[in-house]
Amino acid sequence: MTATPDPPDPARPAAGDALPLVAGRCFGDGDPLYAAYHDDEWGVPVHDEHALFERLALEAFQSGLAWITILRKRPAFRAAFAGFDPEVVARLGDDDVARLLADAAIVRNRAKIEATIANARALLALHEGGRTVDELLWSHAPDGPRERPTTWVDVPGRTAESAALARELRGLGFRFVGPTTAYAAMQACGVVDDHLATCPVVSRR
Repeated sequence: MTATPDPPDPARPAAGDALPLVAGRCFGDGDPLYAAYHDDEWGVPVHDEHALFERLALEAFQSGLAWITILRKRPAFRAAFAGFDPEVVARLGDDDVARLLADAAIVRNRAKIEATIANARALLALHEGGRTVDELLWSHAPDGPRERPTTWVDVPGRTAESAALARELRGLGFRFVGPTTAYAAMQACGVVDDHLATCPVVSRR
């Protein structure tokens, strides 16, 4: 997800369909899917390798698009990429790329599809070397507590840590992982928690 989340599409949902939950979220008010992602996932620590692979893949697919677009397509992405099982995705070949490019339910971008397959192979190579994505990602967590942002102006799009993470990932064969995408993944996986100080989630956690 981009460091500054996209505002919800005002055309969705229709009046009366919004979640009757907390108001005043950092983002997501007015769209049940977006609100649930904000409340239950964004900024929550993730350590499972499959879940981390999915987050990295979806952040790559999000590049240049609104995050809500990816959320709405998430079930289709999971079906298309075997639940983001890296061992299955790593075995995908040219015929599978052609199949995925014909799948209108996902984002049909050849570079992003091929990057997802390459990243699954890089993840398996990392495991063969005795390391995990979990270890790698969390090794780039900021040192010590940070002051919680009060407005989106205070939320960076990239940091020194995300630049270092992107550099290491690329050195290991991962693709579509620039510093901005790396920072979005850090936010999505809870390596950093950028919920604004006034967000109701802050008090609930």
